Amino acid sequence: MLAGINPLLTGSLLAHLDAMGHSDAAVVADAHFPAARLGTRVVDLPGTRSPDVLAALCSVLPLDDAPALDLMESADGTVLTVQAELVAAARADDSHRYLDRFAFYEAAAQAFLIVRTGETRVYGNAILRKGVVTG
Repeated sequence: MLAGINPLLTGSLLAHLDAMGHSDAAVVADAHFPAARLGTRVVDLPGTRSPDVLAALCSVLPLDDAPALDLMESADGTVLTVQAELVAAARADDSHRYLDRFAFYEAAAQAFLIVRTGETRVYGNAILRKGVVTG
């Protein structure tokens, strides 16, 4: 355990985050997401919620320039509670966009890392891009 590090950030997850370069993407995926099919690097965090994991990632990763966050658009286009929580967790109020399900899957397949959570609410998925770490 490390002081000052969110306990959701396991050693293996921190190693993957450290290996990411500028503009590399990480997916925070709900329990329904086809992570094993789409990802080459998958970290499982069962029993966690997507917004909590996203907040933990954002505690050590600066976000890239706009759009900093992509969310999977709900089937009817409404903003769901879990999506609002993801935007708040990333503090990306003005720097997020919604992608339809298949565009989201295509973007996720290109991501450096997928973190699969235990989130059971549908559309609890987000893609964030690592910005430049300064100072």
